[in-house]
Order: sequence, then C-alpha cells, then structure tokens
Amino acid sequence: MCAWPPLLLLCCWGLPPVVGRHYPHSAVLDWASRYRLSWAPQGSAIAFRLEVRTQGYVGFGFSPTGAMASADIVVGGVDRGKPYLQDCFTDAGRKLKKDSQQDYHLEYAMENRTHTILVFSRQLHTCDVNDKSITESTVRVIWAYHDKDFRETGPNYHGSNRGTKSLRLLNPEKTAVISPSLPYFDLTNQDVPIPDKDTTYWCQMFKIPTVHGKHHVIKVEPLIQKDHESLVHHILLYQCSSALNDSILDYGHECYHPNMPESFLTCETVIFAWAIGGEGFTYPPHVGLSIGTATDPQYVLMEVHYDNPSYLEGKMDNSGLRLFYTPDLRRYDAGVIEAGLWVSLFHNIPPGMPEFMSEGHCTLECLKEALDAEKPSGIHIFAVLLHAHLAGRAVRVRHFHNGHEQQLLAYDDDFDFNFQEFQYLKEERLILPGDNLVTECHYSTMNRSHMTWGGFSTRNEMCLSYLLYYPRINLTRCASIPDIMEQLQFIGVKEIYRPVRTWPFIIKSPKQYKNLSFVDAMNKFKWTREQGLSYNNFVLNLPVNVRCSKTDSAEWMIQGMIAVPPEIERPHVTEPVLCSSSSFLSHNLFLVLLVALYISTTTPRNSGPFVL
Repeated sequence: MCAWPPLLLLCCWGLPPVVGRHYPHSAVLDWASRYRLSWAPQGSAIAFRLEVRTQGYVGFGFSPTGAMASADIVVGGVDRGKPYLQDCFTDAGRKLKKDSQQDYHLEYAMENRTHTILVFSRQLHTCDVNDKSITESTVRVIWAYHDKDFRETGPNYHGSNRGTKSLRLLNPEKTAVISPSLPYFDLTNQDVPIPDKDTTYWCQMFKIPTVHGKHHVIKVEPLIQKDHESLVHHILLYQCSSALNDSILDYGHECYHPNMPESFLTCETVIFAWAIGGEGFTYPPHVGLSIGTATDPQYVLMEVHYDNPSYLEGKMDNSGLRLFYTPDLRRYDAGVIEAGLWVSLFHNIPPGMPEFMSEGHCTLECLKEALDAEKPSGIHIFAVLLHAHLAGRAVRVRHFHNGHEQQLLAYDDDFDFNFQEFQYLKEERLILPGDNLVTECHYSTMNRSHMTWGGFSTRNEMCLSYLLYYPRINLTRCASIPDIMEQLQFIGVKEIYRPVRTWPFIIKSPKQYKNLSFVDAMNKFKWTREQGLSYNNFVLNLPVNVRCSKTDSAEWMIQGMIAVPPEIERPHVTEPVLCSSSSFLSHNLFLVLLVALYISTTTPRNSGPFVL
C-alpha cells in the first residue's frame, strides 16, 4: 500500500504559497469541469497546480496507455488540517505501491468547503525507474479524486471519478488573446448524415467570403458538434481550382467515391489540417494565411473524416472550422506541405509485429527543384502535425542537410491516435536546397492477423506530416511511394497479368498465388516475426517513386521519377538525458525541513497550519 512518511508530512505542514509563479498552460481534465490542471515548465523541472472540487484525496499521474497499470502516480490532499503528498506507482496488476524515491515535492496545499488545491513540482527526468520522464512527446495524464482522504490502509476506490487526457506538457498549444471584434467566418457541414459504417470521408465545397483586399487568417478553431467528439476524427481544408464557379457550392458528397464530382478532383492543396484531440491553432505574429487576392483560395473543399466503429445509426453532423481574419497584414504568407508516404496500398505492414517502421521521403530532388525555382534562400517551418492511424506508436520527422542529419524536426514517441495537433517548433527550422526530410512512422500490429494496408480507414494506416512554413511557395506535396513489384518479390511473386485491368492487380505466377490479387497474396503468405523484420529491412532500402506537386493539380518535373533513399553519412546523435539524482532531491528536502522547523519554533502555538 502507499502511505505517506512522517518526514514528508512534517515538512509540508506550514509551507507558504508559491509567490509570483505564473502557470501559462491549463486544461480541464473531466467533462464536469471539476478537475483543472495547470502547469509551468521551469528548465529541467516542471510545476503542477491541481484544483479539484473535493475535500478528499486527489490523484494525478502519467500512464503509458492511459490506464491504471504501470503508471507513475502522486496522491495528495489535506487531512484534518494537515497537507500530504505521496509519490506512488502501480505495477502491471494495477496495485498501488509507495515509491522508495520521493520525487514529487509539495509546495502548497489548500482546502476550503468545496475545493482542494495542490501545488507541487518534480524534475523532468528523475533517474527513478518508477517515474515517467516528461518529454516533448504526448503524455497520457491520468486523474482521480474521492470525497474521503487517503489513509495509511490505502485509498478509497475512486469509482467513476477518474479519467485520462492526452497532453503535450512541454510543447503545448500556444494561446493568444483574440480581439472580440475580430471578424470570422465558419465553414460547417449542414446536417450531414453519418453512415452506419466504420469510416466515412465527407467532402463539402465552400466559397471563401469576399473581403476587400488582402487579409490574413490568424487563427483557426474546430467547431465540433456536441457529443460528436469521438466521431469527427480529422478535418482537412483544401484549396481548389480558381477556375470553378458558384455552381459547385453547397454541394457535398462522399470523398474518394466513383461518383464524386469532378470539381472535387481539383482540390489538392492542403491549407489547414485539424485532427482529433487538437485545440485551435494560432499563427505566429509574423505569419498569416492569406485570403482576398487572386492567388489565394477562392473555393475550398472541407474533408471531414467520420470514424464510426460502433456503427451508430441516425447521426447528423454540423461540425467544421471557424477562421478568424484581420486586415492588419503579417509579414509573411503561410503555406502547408504534405510530406511522408503517399496514401496507397503500396504501403503495407505485416501482422503480428511488435515494431515495424515505414518511411516517407520528401526527397532532395523535389525540394531542390521547387526551392531553386521559387525561394533559393529557403523556407522556415514553424509547426508540424504528425499523422498516423490506430497502429501508430511513434512518428518522427528527420531533417538532412547535404547528407548530414540535423536535430529532429518534430517527434512524438508516445503517439496517441486520439490526440493529434500541430506542434509549434521551439525554434523555426530553415529548409534549403540540398535538404531532404524523412517522415518515420513506427507501428505495432501485435493484435492483427492480416496485413495492414495504407488507406483512409482508421484500420488502415498513414504516415504523414503536415509542415506549416513561410514564405509560401508553389509546393503542396513532397512524398514518396515504394515500388510494389519489388515488395511482392519478397513473397515470391514472379509475374502479374498485363495489361493491368483491375485494382488491386492479379498475379499470374507462381502457382500458389495464381489468380489472386496482390492484397490476397500478401495475406496468404505465412508471416513470422523474423520474416516481418527481414521484410521491413528490405522495404526500407527499396527505390521510391517521387511525388512532387504544385497547386491546381500541376506537378514539378521530378514527379514520378525514381529516387534512392539517402545514405546517412553522419546520423544525428541525441544528447543523453540528464536526470536529477535522489541525493539532490534529498538535499532539497532537508532544506525544506529546516525551514519548516524554523517556522514551527517561531509561530505561536495557537496558530494552525497554512490551510485555508
């Protein structure tokens, strides 16, 4: 069981509130707004403030999955006028245990008739195997509370007063105060019926409102219909051909459908992306999304991905986006590049794999052609959205300059399918001719018995990164596709029927695959982990087909050409993590104890602890 030590109780009793600390980030963790978390990164440490509507104990922690098992947990409160805080952890069987190394340090505790407030801090990296290191990756926060206090016999079960929320504690969404008089316009679906099927992509055309002269969109917010938060998985906004007319407006249709209107095919330039769990996005003060000029979007297509694995019936949706704009122009126009793996069946992952890595290449050839023609001095990336589906476990964007690997452009080593948002870069990254980018995705298919294919369903996979940058150039997609015929050679395919008349195409030989589609042949192959690992190494070294696109469905000359994955001459070496030892923490604890003893000897006996 997890009980608090007398020493910790003594040193916490009488602590004054932390003066002058600003908490720049906060989140409400529960649907009833009873549990609010605020936090403040401070160099190699981080401070937390919990404000919870209870007079009992408060639990808070980090979990690898969002569940109780193998979690790093702290429990605290104010019991009969005495504050307490205990560093705990759970084993794989969810049993709560006291941590022998106490790395969470109580700084302030308050309890009134309705709420408990706790302020405490810890190091980002503690050298404790029972603690989770806090990095720029996604963190799955877990929380709980009870109306009774924590006792030495163990905590009362919190029941339904618990939950989880994914956050980025070191790379959170930036917020900015928007003037209430700032104009905006909404792009929302109107009573779109969500089919009772697993995955639906719905496309709707809109016209950007007419503004007099050039303006900048400076913030975009999702407008997700109440109770549809789990159904709306992501929203993409595409710029369409300027040759369209208003006859295509107010018309929606299922995307990627054989009967989809031809006008939808002109919409290939992504200008904004939102994914489940993300909040609104605010552009930096020197950058905005341009509207109002002849080269800016006039017609846009909004693609909404509905994820309905429970096959719910009778749902009508009115979700979309709100765009705030201003006539006060920023210095630069923003652009978006879609990088990574072209979404297709050419991307595939064997079943039963604990680890499989795919790579999508924004090749040197594509970047050089586009930058030499449009901006030889380079572009500046300021935010990145990493995108994968249910099998995704980690996503990284690697940056190479003249063959030498630079620091990671963006990463999330604890990728959460239900939490995908733009990451602001701490420092803008300059991309020059001679550079190339690799979007690297790590997957686990341990619970799958068939191949996982690249595709649009959440049960299919993607490996993409959306790069927000300035100044805008005429490059919208920088991606790659591995060659499918060479992949099929791995399982022994020798010949296919030509000319190709069906998709997926049909295999002619050898006999065991004759008249099967290549999808069926890959599923028929007896995959083992060893073969899956060999296949992974094989695919990563295959030549790739370059995708290098402009606006209005145009292409750069390099489009469709074959490129070889770059050899890494000098891999980037990540700096070792420096953690704070228990001796350092014990020294701080001793100093706090001295302060507490001094206060207790100089305070009149009829004065109680600092508890409000």
